[in-house]
Amino acid sequence: MQVRNINMALYLGIAVTVAAFSQLSGYWVNNTIPLNSTVELNSLVHFTHIRNYGGVFGLGQGMGWLFGLFSITLLAGVSAYLWLGKHIGRFEYICFGFIVGGGASNIIDRLLRGSVIDFIDIQHIPYWNYIFNTADVMVHVGIWPLLLYSLFFQQSDTKQS
Repeated sequence: MQVRNINMALYLGIAVTVAAFSQLSGYWVNNTIPLNSTVELNSLVHFTHIRNYGGVFGLGQGMGWLFGLFSITLLAGVSAYLWLGKHIGRFEYICFGFIVGGGASNIIDRLLRGSVIDFIDIQHIPYWNYIFNTADVMVHVGIWPLLLYSLFFQQSDTKQS
């Protein structure tokens, strides 16, 4: 099996696992915590069940369909980039697996429920009042290492060649 095929299988495996985990956590919240109510886990972390009918940070309420359409296009573009790219490292496939899995879960929420189920509510952070979900966390798990890699390591890789 070619390295690209192995990397694509890894990417797809991570994406499917992340999407499934995020969907299961949203399903649990939807069936356990009543809408617009809060369960306090500790003084820092609460689970507050809300619905986001818009996009990132609740922007564009009522326009979730537009964010869904944009997300589908973006995820297809990422997949094409990974499949067609010439010099893509395994690390990038892994990071994009987390990003695409999280994005796919939010798309599934929009298609099945008309909104995204958000519930992770972090307290006592100045100027922070956002509630998010596990799919959002997974997107960040992929984005930040990829960003740091591209800023600090990829440039030194290209200087050596």
